[in-house]
Amino acid sequence: MKAIVVHKENAEPRLVWEEVADVTYGPEEVLVNVKATAVNRADLSQARGNYPPPPGVTDILGLEMAGIVQAVGERVASWRPGDRVCALLAGGGYAEQVAVHLGMLLRLPEEWTFAQGAAVPEVWYTAYVNLFLEGSLQAGETVLIHAGGSGVGTAAVQLARQEEATVFVTAGVDFKLDFCRQLGAALAINYKQQDFLEAVLAATQGEGVDLILDPVGADYLDRNLKALRSNGRLVHIGLMGGRKAELNLGLVLGKSLRLVGSRLRPRPLAEKIAITRQFEEQVWPLLQSGQLRPIVDKVFPIAEAQSAHEYVRQNKNLGKVVMRIED
Repeated sequence: MKAIVVHKENAEPRLVWEEVADVTYGPEEVLVNVKATAVNRADLSQARGNYPPPPGVTDILGLEMAGIVQAVGERVASWRPGDRVCALLAGGGYAEQVAVHLGMLLRLPEEWTFAQGAAVPEVWYTAYVNLFLEGSLQAGETVLIHAGGSGVGTAAVQLARQEEATVFVTAGVDFKLDFCRQLGAALAINYKQQDFLEAVLAATQGEGVDLILDPVGADYLDRNLKALRSNGRLVHIGLMGGRKAELNLGLVLGKSLRLVGSRLRPRPLAEKIAITRQFEEQVWPLLQSGQLRPIVDKVFPIAEAQSAHEYVRQNKNLGKVVMRIED
């Protein structure tokens, strides 16, 4: 089969669509012909050697996919060849085929494109887990979502509004802020033009927000803590703004704050299956009905993975960047 292989040239990776060994699958797995996959910042980090896959996981990039079941393991009764599916992966999505545990699959609606299916698992699971399971978001609370125009951001805005929370977002360009307002954000802050801390405190009469979802990290830590109200929660899901920062424990203790570091990929399979089942019950019906929707910005052919990565690296995307795999 073919897959994207990372070739290192000096400091920059080169992504090449080329022949690799075929995938094998176990008795509780299904073999899927991948029709679409998607780009995540974790893929960019892995391609540069900064985010190795968990032990035992393929080094082929790709944390989600949509496709058609080709074959099933001997213990699989719930899926059959020809089924249209999508799934969260620990790796391997940038390939013609991937092996997936039967418990990780979602059935793709017939009216959905494979691009839509590939745009869901990584970012929607991330938003769901960190808003509700980690962040304990409740109706009537206020959440600040950094990078609101990203794949995770556009999913998180919709999920928080569905829960009847008030949503604030940050982004660096006006068209992303405008789109977040269309999704239901009550406050959209251009962080390049305004200090988000000042904007948040002004909008909340100095009280702050209940929850912050943050992919930035060090650069935002102090202002995030100051932007939280008493008993607020800060959930870190990325480190785009650095790894190290000074922590003001006086703020943490004085306001009874909770800081959470959260990753999805390294979680045990059993935990990810449980998350999949919760998502399937609570969120998947809303996506199927159109009450919520995956936001697909652009679709690249898989052979143009290099361009797709660069597009995301430059923060051009609004929502998800998908790559299609043609027969």
